[in-house]
Amino acid sequence: MCGIFGIVANQKSKISFLELNGILDYLFVLSESRGKESAGIAIKSFENKSIQVLKKSIPATQMIQSKEFRDYLDSALGVNFHNRVLNSPISIIAHARLVTNGSGEQNENNQPVIKAGNVAVHNGIIVNVDEIWKKYSDLNRNFEVDTEVFLELFTEFKKHSSPIGALRNVYQEIYGSASVALLSDSEEEILLSTNTGSLYTYFDRKRNIFVFSSERFFLNVLVEKFLKNLNDSFDQIHQILPGNGLRIEPNNLEIHPFKLDGNEESKPEISTTIQKYEILDRSGVTKNAQIKSSNSSAQEKLLEYNLDSIKLLKRCKRCILPETFPFLSFDKDGICSYCNSYLKQKYLPEEELHKFADQIRDPKGNPDCLVAFSGGRDSSYSLHYIKKELKLNPIAYTYDWGMVTDLARRNQARLCGKLGVEHILISADIKQKRKYISLNVAAWLKRPRLGTIPLFMAGDKQFFYYAYYLRKINHIKETILCENLLERTSFKSGFAGVKPHFDPKFNFALTTGQKIRMLSYYGKEFLLNPSYLNSSLWDSAKAFGTYYVTPHSYFNLFDYLPWEEETIEKTLLSEYDWELSPDTKTTWRIGDGTASFYNYIYYTVAGFSEFETFRSNQIREGMMNRETALRHVEDENKPRFESIKWYLDTIGLDFDTTIRVINKIPKLYNRK
Repeated sequence: MCGIFGIVANQKSKISFLELNGILDYLFVLSESRGKESAGIAIKSFENKSIQVLKKSIPATQMIQSKEFRDYLDSALGVNFHNRVLNSPISIIAHARLVTNGSGEQNENNQPVIKAGNVAVHNGIIVNVDEIWKKYSDLNRNFEVDTEVFLELFTEFKKHSSPIGALRNVYQEIYGSASVALLSDSEEEILLSTNTGSLYTYFDRKRNIFVFSSERFFLNVLVEKFLKNLNDSFDQIHQILPGNGLRIEPNNLEIHPFKLDGNEESKPEISTTIQKYEILDRSGVTKNAQIKSSNSSAQEKLLEYNLDSIKLLKRCKRCILPETFPFLSFDKDGICSYCNSYLKQKYLPEEELHKFADQIRDPKGNPDCLVAFSGGRDSSYSLHYIKKELKLNPIAYTYDWGMVTDLARRNQARLCGKLGVEHILISADIKQKRKYISLNVAAWLKRPRLGTIPLFMAGDKQFFYYAYYLRKINHIKETILCENLLERTSFKSGFAGVKPHFDPKFNFALTTGQKIRMLSYYGKEFLLNPSYLNSSLWDSAKAFGTYYVTPHSYFNLFDYLPWEEETIEKTLLSEYDWELSPDTKTTWRIGDGTASFYNYIYYTVAGFSEFETFRSNQIREGMMNRETALRHVEDENKPRFESIKWYLDTIGLDFDTTIRVINKIPKLYNRK
């Protein structure tokens, strides 16, 4: 999720003010790849007897270039250090935020979070926040951010325990993912803890500098850039394994490991109470976000559900695809061309899957595979299976292009926290990506064509580039895709005039001729609708190249593992308390912020959506009968008001205007 990092040094450390400033800048820039919506830093100066905090609702790269940040460093680090003399220990923690719980416009929700004499940065999501507040009703809740409950619990438990004992108790109460760095106004030490392993440390003993970060790669490049030429002997970069923590004493830079389950620790706990440090928030005043009210009842009534008309469509007598499906034809028996050309999926031997796992498993316990992790049901179950059944040590990877919902993120936190899996989230410039989506949807509304709807999702295709990039920089042997081949949606390109091509291995494959045909179609639409020639064009072009041109080489778990809906749902709900969406009964596509919108368009205009293609493939595979499939899609195609409203609000388009334009599009099923 977010990026956190920090530095601990003391009067024996061989580091100048300029060097420290350079390291901070570099770590901020690297960490911004995990979150660009706000940034913050806290510095505990043992000379000034203060913890000074600065946080802003701007990207880290903007914050570090500001005069406010430079003035902050001068004040927090002290004039003596500016003159290259560090007279006392300093502890620094910092954060680059991807907003989840709590609006980033309210600076109290940004990090570092200040509460009850503590200052913390937190990477992850605590998903049972409301339950904890109810259980501990005496605790004081002021903010929206989930980190607040972590600090309140820590303060409460510390009344009857040491800081490490309090931390252990906190992790017993929270559910989700939490990698935390914590400073206190009454303790000299800095505490690091994680239940996912998303914390790495580097201790340069010769120069007496301790550094930590969310990702190993960040420390790799930091050491290469700032420390390699100045130190001829390195200590290795170490991961704080899931369920573990470190207590660092800044005075002497002694490091004490401990386990969060409390079964063992390498050294006795030492809690030294000192004169309280003053906590100074130098962030200034940030304007609070305004909550807009709307007549949701009236808006919800705008959504069409033309079930009676759609039921009159001629459908395949074997599957449930209707006559409006692109390039569909019926034979004399009423069976569609898709059924007649369908090749039933052949699974590779499951023993080969376990042989593959044995081949890539790292004997030292280092990460051995990168798992594509959207937070949807297939990738969530796959992560469970890879970790618990194949006994691999995966890194989960997510590319957030602005449409990964909070529900998906919470489910990701559930899985990673319980499984103890490191989660690397690459965050795009979400504000910019959402602007691109808005521009393309607004352009589409001027000339609505079903064939150009995929432009709404163009921004997510860089997923493949970053998957390759992360695998390379982390020296990981294999990338595992969790692609259910029953999810083929060839109708999306079909509406662009591209006949279906059934690749036996991947859903995204097109022949060279089909790619040319698609480019020709989009080129024509762009000429007929110049509104598409906006600032998103280059991003869309890169997306097409990444998706259709760049070679893809991934290991797909579901080539070996039969896809069983009941098993998947039962596992996620019973073992991980997997969260469902309140506006639908389905478990599919609920973490994708854009799916409810485009499926509404397809269903309203063409009389079918992705659900018909998915359920039809289940029928062909013998997983479901036709009557059951029809009942499912009747429920699944009901308009999801809350999700559609969120989508349009998020990209800044008016709900009423947008839905009215969609509803006026001529229906394919009303043609005579």
